[in-house]
Amino acid sequence: MEAEILLWIQNNIRFSGFNPVMEAITHLGDFGLFWILMMVVLLLYQKTRKIGLAVGIALLGSFVFNNLLLKNLVARTRPYEMIDGLQLLVSRAVDLSFPSGHSASSFAAAAVMAKLLPKRYGITAFILAGFIAFSRLYVGIHYPTDVLFGTVSGCFIGLLVAKFYEGEAVM
Repeated sequence: MEAEILLWIQNNIRFSGFNPVMEAITHLGDFGLFWILMMVVLLLYQKTRKIGLAVGIALLGSFVFNNLLLKNLVARTRPYEMIDGLQLLVSRAVDLSFPSGHSASSFAAAAVMAKLLPKRYGITAFILAGFIAFSRLYVGIHYPTDVLFGTVSGCFIGLLVAKFYEGEAVM
């Protein structure tokens, strides 16, 4: 069923004019770079420093749980290696597929920002996290369950960290 979803996305949603946009969106999540930059910006200002620290802890927690632990435990092969006809739009990944680290880190950071920053920032962070997560399917590098689990685990980790910081860090 997951193969059918990925092939459906490839055959019905993908088009050459939009591919560079989705590739750029997916690269925002590379190494959590965009979210690390957001963390740095938050750390620069005293008013948001604790929120920046919370984002950093959520990113670190997501990396350890999803990328170091689960990817190696589950050891799932990437979909482009298994699904005939699936065309990869980005470079081959060097790590395993489950869960999506891009989705997990994006939603971990977004959950912290949604809980601890004014609503408009949290909504924007969640929208971007959603685009990054969907882009992983669009470019053919993850299965839907990789992205779903990464999204759920990222939200859980982010909300857990935010709960810890909530009393101290609310603006």
